[in-house]
Amino acid sequence: MQKLAIGIDIGGQSSKCGVVTQDGTILCQSVVTSLIDNFDEYLALLADTVKDLTRKTAAQGIPVGIGIGAPNANRIDGTIRYAPNLRWARDAEGKPGVVYLAARLEEATGLHVRITNDANAAARGEHTYGVARGIDDFIMITLGTGVGSGIISHGRLVYGHDGFAGELGHVCVVQDGRQCNCGLKGCLETYASAMGVARTAREFLQKDSRESLLRRIDPESISSKDIYDAAAQGDELAKEIFVFTGRILGRALGDFVKFSSPQAIVLFGGLTKSREFFHDEMVRAMNDNLMQIWKDKIQILYSSLKESDAAILGASSMVW
Repeated sequence: MQKLAIGIDIGGQSSKCGVVTQDGTILCQSVVTSLIDNFDEYLALLADTVKDLTRKTAAQGIPVGIGIGAPNANRIDGTIRYAPNLRWARDAEGKPGVVYLAARLEEATGLHVRITNDANAAARGEHTYGVARGIDDFIMITLGTGVGSGIISHGRLVYGHDGFAGELGHVCVVQDGRQCNCGLKGCLETYASAMGVARTAREFLQKDSRESLLRRIDPESISSKDIYDAAAQGDELAKEIFVFTGRILGRALGDFVKFSSPQAIVLFGGLTKSREFFHDEMVRAMNDNLMQIWKDKIQILYSSLKESDAAILGASSMVW
């Protein structure tokens, strides 16, 4: 009977789990909430989900391990460290803490567990199965609840000495800018994530008196999808929100190119569905922030994998 791997993509809102064959076929998937405050409760939910998926695919193979992609995950010691967007990974005082996820999930499931940063997992999936297949130098940027990144150099993920290399979402793009959940100010994540775009919308609505479809929505409830829907209907203020976002993201991409000289940058995540409104400004800003040796030479690619698949496939590949 064939060997199977469990791939898990942990996000701030939900956790996606899948059973994967060695050739990259996802046999079965499930999605559970990440919006749980207690780690033991979340762990029990995750373990039950793994066991349920294992039962459903019992006739097709035997699971030999679990690979996990998660924010601030450290492949060296199996921990999640100070992840600002994971409610269940906070200490008794409500501050981001250290959680020994790999060891606890191994204990709960009986399967060997390996973990890595969620964006690293997505990069592995894209390199093996997606638009970055055959590209050995690229940067993966995930634009979701937060902003994550994975750096592939010479065909290998860059981890650094402690396993945390590539936290590009927390590079400062605006001096003394918006407060980030990580404790710093002006991080890219506070501007180019889904939450960041919503923050931009609230700021624009306060300082700009023009009519906008967004004024029909409670400012505190505005989502990036609301802004996309308004832009798609021709709302000029909504369009300008995306232009602003694209400009900041593009400048940051220009900085990222300078230190790793990638052949391509791959963008992935829910916010990329709005790319028709920010792509051109992003590319323009990136090239304006590049030395001549790189201008107009860096490919901007968008993930060809289903949003839930790239990280699941990448995470599961750690098992083999």
